Amino acid sequence: MATKRTLLQSFTTPFGDIPATAALVAACIVWALVLGVWAFASYGGYVADMFLPVPDAVIRRGITLASDGTLFVHIWSSVKVVILGFILSAVIAVPLGLYMGTYKIVQAALEPLVNFIRYLPVTSLVPLFILWIGIGISQRITVIFFGVFFSQLIMIADEAHAVSRDLVNASYTLGTRRNEAIWHVIFPAALPNIINTLRVTMGWAWTYLVVAELVAANSGLGFISLKAMRGFQVDTIFLAIMLIGLLGLISDMAFRLLRRWLCPWAA
Repeated sequence: MATKRTLLQSFTTPFGDIPATAALVAACIVWALVLGVWAFASYGGYVADMFLPVPDAVIRRGITLASDGTLFVHIWSSVKVVILGFILSAVIAVPLGLYMGTYKIVQAALEPLVNFIRYLPVTSLVPLFILWIGIGISQRITVIFFGVFFSQLIMIADEAHAVSRDLVNASYTLGTRRNEAIWHVIFPAALPNIINTLRVTMGWAWTYLVVAELVAANSGLGFISLKAMRGFQVDTIFLAIMLIGLLGLISDMAFRLLRRWLCPWAA
């Protein structure tokens, strides 16, 4: 009885820890409910097949595309675009964001322009990217880059700016030079939250995939989804959407593990 009471308290206590088994059970229950509602609506005939395919139709479509290797070609094409665009963005955004959050002059110079650009819809820029870059993988990578870079920059700058001034001042007392503080003190202190920022913006990169593959792509999950839309192949659309979600979930878990590995004190 005492164990049950303790477990209930852990569930109802803000920020309280829960057993790993309880977390797994809760996640499985939610997934079972979602899949159950889908199966009930589709198999029960409450929603027409052209709007909501039955689950086994999506599975069969996936097996068909995987049997000749086509599905894996599309998956790799999308993964390559997202990873290259995201890495290019992060490599620039992390150091520049640190300088923006640390030095007022850099913030004053860049923040107005960055805030202006980050509110521009990426879809409206696609014709310009085609005009400037042409049609191909470079154009798709550029869409991913613009979709995440400017938001990454602002968020990383905020994380750097939030580092405790006492921590920085203490480092000066211990002999750290002012030009060394950004990488020896501010970057390590902000690293857990920077990884969280990268994890969140990686999710945005996956959401821009369909936009990136909207024009003149000949492979990718966004491409097969748009192609299937023209033929009302809803099972293929669902397959592409579910695979994008699965890949996004895998990348999210990878960032969580990376944060736990690099920043064990913040876990």
